[in-house]
Amino acid sequence: MKSTNDAPECEHHSHDAAHHAVVQPNKSALLKRLNRIEGQVRGVAKMVEEDRYCIDVLTQISAIRSALGALAMQLLENHTKGCVRSAIRSGDGEAAVDELMTVVKRFGS
Repeated sequence: MKSTNDAPECEHHSHDAAHHAVVQPNKSALLKRLNRIEGQVRGVAKMVEEDRYCIDVLTQISAIRSALGALAMQLLENHTKGCVRSAIRSGDGEAAVDELMTVVKRFGS
């Protein structure tokens, strides 16, 4: 498995010796989604603490999974349109596509 230090450069990557930093093109929207998901998770914890009906808890868990999936798809789109596109243009497309397909397969199971 590739370490984050081996990630290909792309147009929204900045590189220093310690790590790769990715500047997301829609960072505030992503953070807003993450904050909403965090609130949903806290709500589920409270439901469990309060011995709420199982189906209600499971419904909320399903909503969280859906929200995480939508977030992941947005990040995949950003990565594809930024990092992968840039890697293809610079001649490093094969490795970038392989890396992309590896991560996409994780979401298929």
